[in-house]
Amino acid sequence: MQFDVVNVENKKVGSVDVSDEVFGGRVNNDLIWESVVHANAADRRGTHAVKNRSAVSGSGKKPWRQKGTGRARVGEIRNPLWRHGGTVFGPTPRSYDFKIPKKVERGALRAALAQKMKDGAIVVVDALAAADVKTKAAVEMLKRLGADGKSLLIDIALDEKLAQSVRNIPGVEFVPSAKVNARSVMNASKVVATRGALEKLQEVLA
Repeated sequence: MQFDVVNVENKKVGSVDVSDEVFGGRVNNDLIWESVVHANAADRRGTHAVKNRSAVSGSGKKPWRQKGTGRARVGEIRNPLWRHGGTVFGPTPRSYDFKIPKKVERGALRAALAQKMKDGAIVVVDALAAADVKTKAAVEMLKRLGADGKSLLIDIALDEKLAQSVRNIPGVEFVPSAKVNARSVMNASKVVATRGALEKLQEVLA
């Protein structure tokens, strides 16, 4: 299988051979789903919190004696049964991240790339770089490459000027090949990768 390599003007400058095993294999939707769920869970902030009886302001003194008053027994006004009391078993700050096997992550990324290959949504360029930090120039470059919607840009190492140029463009994500995942690939309408990044991904996923 071959990909045409184009420049930023969308003119063909060469080609690159890719493995059928990586880009032409079966699309395993179950692996993609599991990887997307993992990525979403890892991104959750988990900062939710409520006040329990120890955190609610108020006295810890027993309001009245245990027996003899005719009223229900109570230990403190911060009792969860009372209004303005603490919350029992409420949410506390925590991480929602969980571990999944590396083989699952790689299999999901392989399946996502295979799906984009079938959709004809992968563009291979010789380089992803910008001469100046200009969002307008970056938008025009993406339009020439047919990536004017949701797009994922992949390179081995990010060009700082281009990264600053595209960070304010809605729907555009620029990531190094070592950090790309199945969610980023599936969330993009177009995947624009450099020749080097594609070869690196093929080496890792083969």
